[in-house]
Amino acid sequence: MNIREAKGEIIRTVEMYLDKNEFGEYTIPVSRQRPIFMTGAPGIGKTAVIQQIASELDLALVSGSMRHHTRQSAQGRPLIKARDHDGTQICVSEYTISEIIAAVYRVMEDSGKKEGILFLDEINCAPETLEPAVRQFLRYKTLGNRQVPEGWVVVTAGSRPEYSRSVKEFDMAVMDRLKRMDITEDISIWKQYAFQQGIHAAVIMFLETHPQWFYSVRSMEEGMRYVTARGWEDLSTATRLYEEKGFEITGRLTGQYITDEEIAEEFGISYGLYRKCKADYRIADILSGKAGQELIEKSQRAERDERYSILGLILEMLGEGFRKSASRESSLQMVERALGSMKKGVKEDRLPVSLLLQEQTDRLRERLRERAAANSITAREREEYLAAIRTLAEYKKNPDTGAPHKDLDKIKKQFGREVRQHEKQNAQVKSMLEAALSFLEEAWGKNQQEMAFFLTALTSFADNPASASQWVSEACFQYEQEQGLEV
Repeated sequence: MNIREAKGEIIRTVEMYLDKNEFGEYTIPVSRQRPIFMTGAPGIGKTAVIQQIASELDLALVSGSMRHHTRQSAQGRPLIKARDHDGTQICVSEYTISEIIAAVYRVMEDSGKKEGILFLDEINCAPETLEPAVRQFLRYKTLGNRQVPEGWVVVTAGSRPEYSRSVKEFDMAVMDRLKRMDITEDISIWKQYAFQQGIHAAVIMFLETHPQWFYSVRSMEEGMRYVTARGWEDLSTATRLYEEKGFEITGRLTGQYITDEEIAEEFGISYGLYRKCKADYRIADILSGKAGQELIEKSQRAERDERYSILGLILEMLGEGFRKSASRESSLQMVERALGSMKKGVKEDRLPVSLLLQEQTDRLRERLRERAAANSITAREREEYLAAIRTLAEYKKNPDTGAPHKDLDKIKKQFGREVRQHEKQNAQVKSMLEAALSFLEEAWGKNQQEMAFFLTALTSFADNPASASQWVSEACFQYEQEQGLEV
């Protein structure tokens, strides 16, 4: 299965394991909840997908790598304890708590969440001294003399023998107690993720025209030469920051993330074409409907690689608009809920609006703190919380007049103006989308490969659960219906 299919299966498994009966007990007893065991090539997104699941299900998350643990840190340190047995004092061996189990309890205490995911990577690459502990953990969910707390789903990941010499095969007795998922790399699924996350257009378009280099592992005389999805994403981040700071993008930078020299060299050529297209084609004019006949004719003469660079630039600017729109909508929804919660305080208790605003701000800050402590919040969600907190802080600048109803109405009017401004921004982005569709049809035709690619890429944005993206899919659907296209 690919990583997207694995994500869906893990979500269903977690929800199944956390299901409770009428007595509040887990429907599937903890002893029969098989740990999930993902295998696949390094860098295809196993860790990232677990972080996404924890965020989407609002669960706590503790993650780590078994390769980096020692016997003492994973099992606990031995202690000699005196015990009384039928009047006889004897000495027995006990253990301090495992650092892994201790991390679970610490997250539970800090976040207030009693349910979560314990994710252990490189489970089949643990040091030899840890092998017995790993097998015991997979069979009984215990480390040392402590069991993983109830409500915590165990998810593990491991490498395949062809990618690591440290891999140890588990015997049948262990494998028969695991829920195994073999994950293969899939560039079409990764591209959907890449568009949603804002991966650099130069990276996406290079892989669109060179899909065979999305994931590559070659054994050379001088050592392994590998290219992974993680490497492309990290190169994207570095490239974007280099551009913002005005640093030169060289093969030296690319080689730090893409270790295959041939692929790194080809990407350098493709990146040069991307920069040329960015300078030659006025993307802002295209998306404002002012491309002009000259730019359309120039696009018609472009070769395949250049066309995809143009598409990447258009999608990059559109994607930024989509993401900002969705994030703004999420933060406005938080503010709307906060204002709704203030009604009772104003109506029944006639409390000052400034006090109620402070209470709602504190609640949002506490919620943000809890989710951060639970390791279940993404960078984008954090920004949305901070934007909502900043908006409430702006409302607090309005002085109380002694008439809470009027003060709250004033704030609601201010909120209404912000909603209308957001709707206006949405309309602008939708207009950009329509202009892009019009340009592509004029330049390359409605049934060309470039149009099909563009519409497919847009569905990645429409997959975003935020309601602000609904009109994206509506616009695409309408265009497909009008043109008789199938994507």
